[in-house]
Amino acid sequence: MTLQRSVMREQIKELVIQRILEGTYKPGDRVVELQLVQELGVSQAPVREALRDLEAMRLIETEPYRGARVREVTPEELTESYPVRAALEELAGQLASTLATEETFTLLEAEMQNMHDAAEANDQHGLLVHDARFHEVIVEAAGNSVLLDSWGGLRIEAFTLVSVIKSQLDLGAIAQTHQPIVDALRQRDADLTGKVMRDHIEHFGSTLFGGTTHV
Repeated sequence: MTLQRSVMREQIKELVIQRILEGTYKPGDRVVELQLVQELGVSQAPVREALRDLEAMRLIETEPYRGARVREVTPEELTESYPVRAALEELAGQLASTLATEETFTLLEAEMQNMHDAAEANDQHGLLVHDARFHEVIVEAAGNSVLLDSWGGLRIEAFTLVSVIKSQLDLGAIAQTHQPIVDALRQRDADLTGKVMRDHIEHFGSTLFGGTTHV
């Protein structure tokens, strides 16, 4: 795949996500490949690849002879994802506490700043992209490929995105809740970092769903 095609694929994916966020595409609405091709003046390949990525993120679903439609993410799916994520991120925090490097902290500080900038711009999608990347940096720092694959399989960005769309949470407050995680990591205390990571996810889930996500 050429670099240009890869970039187009990401841009198309971001466009469709933004339209889902804004309500231009509502659950059940069709996302027509040929319409996007004509609208954007691109070939079918990057559009098809972007839609495939969105299906993997479980934001759209494709049915034979019916094409792609925006998928309704149920409250049950959302509530079930948070206890699993909390357990995985507790482990990630424990492992990363001894393995995190200065580069790790530089990346985390950058993503926190990006979250604050997005919050100030009221850029919901941008904040969630950087939120997901913040957590991914810690999972990567844990140095466990099985953990990383398991975490990635939860489609964190997609579920967090849908969760916040369904809520009225303050974006600035979301950004601020990440500072205690960095503070705990810097103390190199595995138990503390794991607890802070787990509490962070459980608090977010319980704020959204009234406590149903606690394990």
